[in-house]
Amino acid sequence: MFTTTAALYLAVALAAGLAAVLLRLPPLIGFLATGFALSAAGVAELPVIEEAADLGVTLLLFTIGLKLDLRTLLRKEVWLTNAVHMVVSTAIGVGFVGLIASFGLGMLTGTGAGTWAVIGFALSFASTVFVVKVLDDRSDSTALYGRIAIGVLIMQDIAAVVFLSIAEGTAPSPWAVALVALIPGTWLLRRAWDRIEPPELQVLFGLFAALVPGYVLFEAVGLKGDLGALVMGVLLASHSRASDLSHRLLSVKDLLLVAFFVNIGLGGVPTLEHLAIAGLLLLLLPLQTVMYVGLLWWTGMRHRTSWLTALSMANYSEFGLIVAVTGASVGLISEEWLTVLAVAVACSFVVSAVLNRKGAVIAEWFAARMPRQDPSKLHPDDRPIDVGDAEVVVLGMGRVGRAALLRLHDEHGLEALGVEHDAVRVEVLRDEGLEVVQADATDSDFWGRVVRSGEVRLAVLAMPFHHSNLEALELLRNSGFAGSVAAIARYEHDVDELRAHGANTVFHLYGSAGIALADAGAEDLAES
Repeated sequence: MFTTTAALYLAVALAAGLAAVLLRLPPLIGFLATGFALSAAGVAELPVIEEAADLGVTLLLFTIGLKLDLRTLLRKEVWLTNAVHMVVSTAIGVGFVGLIASFGLGMLTGTGAGTWAVIGFALSFASTVFVVKVLDDRSDSTALYGRIAIGVLIMQDIAAVVFLSIAEGTAPSPWAVALVALIPGTWLLRRAWDRIEPPELQVLFGLFAALVPGYVLFEAVGLKGDLGALVMGVLLASHSRASDLSHRLLSVKDLLLVAFFVNIGLGGVPTLEHLAIAGLLLLLLPLQTVMYVGLLWWTGMRHRTSWLTALSMANYSEFGLIVAVTGASVGLISEEWLTVLAVAVACSFVVSAVLNRKGAVIAEWFAARMPRQDPSKLHPDDRPIDVGDAEVVVLGMGRVGRAALLRLHDEHGLEALGVEHDAVRVEVLRDEGLEVVQADATDSDFWGRVVRSGEVRLAVLAMPFHHSNLEALELLRNSGFAGSVAAIARYEHDVDELRAHGANTVFHLYGSAGIALADAGAEDLAES
């Protein structure tokens, strides 16, 4: 019976995920629809799906920790934005729900400020799962706006943990102070990690670190296990293999997060009243989005950065559902609200997915219509970049971009400048003596500065994602750049698309590597 039910869940999730992709929506929208469809059809709930969903969130937080620089949380644009937004958003939510209650809707009849406060607080969160997926799909988790978004999300998650502890009336165990021993204890984990080579053992090590010293240990002393997974990720983040481990856990995490989204939809079949109230709650999203923009502008961010961050967080959160479950368990809200909020969260994901599909374009449109900012008053990390006397700019400083930069400079004598959005990688490359600036290649402001420099004659698009290279190429040509453009591509159809959009030279990564390999082999054979 279990196997049959599991097979049905997989078949429906696959079909719905494919349908979402065909509609140019993220597959997670299909997974949400899967839960609602299975619930409406009366299909028995899969026994392990809730545990798999919880494990997916745990691994998500662990991998976030592996990429997190704690200094990010201490930055004004993170902690101040989160604190003010959460307080004001909760207050607005309370007032809005109170206004709806004044019309005498059935679910809100007889409710008071306590119920409204729980709902308002639950709606003040943005979705960690959704935002990280958006950033990962764009390869923007280390971009400036991505780092701000993740920092704010982590602060929100911490606020949720505090609320859960207070609402449940359970204080952490006195033994919780012993968790500081994890700091020196991590040294032992690092030494063990240094000796682990096989990929499958690396994955097992990551699961162990997230679940045993992370989740289980924190739960044992009365703290949320998810917080423990995040802390363990942070403690291991400085290890040289942290990025590789995060990549290896990606497929496991993504599979488990399918269960998370399906599980949201399994919360119950919504009635017309549930749908109506959820629809009204969605009216708060534009206001919350604009609040993020205003707060980030206040802290010195450029309009484009503010809008990209705000659009990525224009959704409601799974942690809001956890807050609601806790509120229902202590009698602050009725069980019906869990279904309403699940529908609101699911619909917000659809809205956010549509917006973020063209997030950079939308951010550019709004930014262009806002008052001009004085560059000297902008945040140091978000000020205009001087490309100097560079004749060549190389976009994307991974292995391909780094090799191209060195070749252009050392062999061809060209003044070459690397452009990379990952702050950590920029620091490493600068330490190696390379000329690299931190910037976003999909930022039209940057391309405008490249054109105005008057020196750049060649742009090399070496980013690992085709859509990023394509978007940068389109912005480059639209900005009036008349120089040559060289790009890399993984697949034949990508080669054709880049050439159609104005690339002069396209290097087929796999095909060209095969030719180079054959030539090297033949030369070696001739010499032997």
